[in-house]
Amino acid sequence: MTKKKVVVGMSGGVDSSVAAYLLKEQGYDVIGATMQIWQDEENEAVEENGGCCGQSAVDDARRVAQMLDIPYYVMNFKDEFCHKVMDYFVEEYLVGRTPNPCIACNRYVKWESMLRRSMEIGADYIATGHYARIMQTPEGRYAIRNSVTVGKDQTYALYNLTQEQLAHTLMPVGEYTKDEIRKIAQDVGLPVAHKPDSQEICFIPDHDYAAYIEREVGERTPKKGNFVTKDGQVLGQHQGITHYTIGQRKGLNLAMGHPVFVTGIRPETDEVVIGEADDVFGDTLYCNNINYMGMADLPKPREVLAKIRYAHGGERCIIERVAEDVVKCTFLKPVRAITPGQAVVFYEDGYVLGGGSIVGTAM
Repeated sequence: MTKKKVVVGMSGGVDSSVAAYLLKEQGYDVIGATMQIWQDEENEAVEENGGCCGQSAVDDARRVAQMLDIPYYVMNFKDEFCHKVMDYFVEEYLVGRTPNPCIACNRYVKWESMLRRSMEIGADYIATGHYARIMQTPEGRYAIRNSVTVGKDQTYALYNLTQEQLAHTLMPVGEYTKDEIRKIAQDVGLPVAHKPDSQEICFIPDHDYAAYIEREVGERTPKKGNFVTKDGQVLGQHQGITHYTIGQRKGLNLAMGHPVFVTGIRPETDEVVIGEADDVFGDTLYCNNINYMGMADLPKPREVLAKIRYAHGGERCIIERVAEDVVKCTFLKPVRAITPGQAVVFYEDGYVLGGGSIVGTAM
């Protein structure tokens, strides 16, 4: 019987390296591949700015592939990454939303583009080093399932994958804790066993989102505007709406005598709304661009666990479809900082039912 062929997306880190090792041990015909996504052709710039997919990542991934004795390629996805991730990131901030570029990258680059390229070279699957697992429901649908380690669980950022993509995906790392993965890497002598995890958005390593957006859009950069209360009282002047997100407290430079928070962003008037701690909490949100995963549809209201950001522990809520591509989520307890542009992801029994993009607290 011929071996099933799998292309492993190798970022040069310990997780994807161990994923390649585990799959080879399981008998797969493994090929390593790193996505080339950075836009600057200069090696120095790629090395400095490329994050998980820069030149050092390529060098580390190639060394691991040589050690594992597997073929290794660099796949060029610069155009896809520019349009689907970087441009999306900028445009969302310009209209007052807070995007999640990792979710876009997962759906449209790591899976859509890489899976298509891998199928073209005869692969049966692609695989990654994500801390998540893939399951099939009793109804036969594929779903992302929580990893065995809560602290590293990455299911939130994978909610937008399609049934076709999941059917051709392997995630071996989801069965292990981070410590176990590092021990495997150390035991087999992988050179990246103790390499630190990447923490930043790969194309903005200095975390200065506003400066990056200004460089990208030039004259389209949002101008300074007013901090206002929800009833319109002017409190001061802000630096431009791209500097702020819902729930933000630091960096406001408002002498109010007590902590205040960003509770709204109004791009049409260049206003940033300021409120008290209680104003940051809400019990209702609306989302669109729905991706159904563990469930095929939402014919009637359903109680689920919902997460509204990557680090959110989740709260119970009632979800109901109120329009063709709009779902209303009513939380049983108020949640903090419902942020337009972020994802809300629905869970049941430890697996992803689906999710969507948060529009706001009202339609």
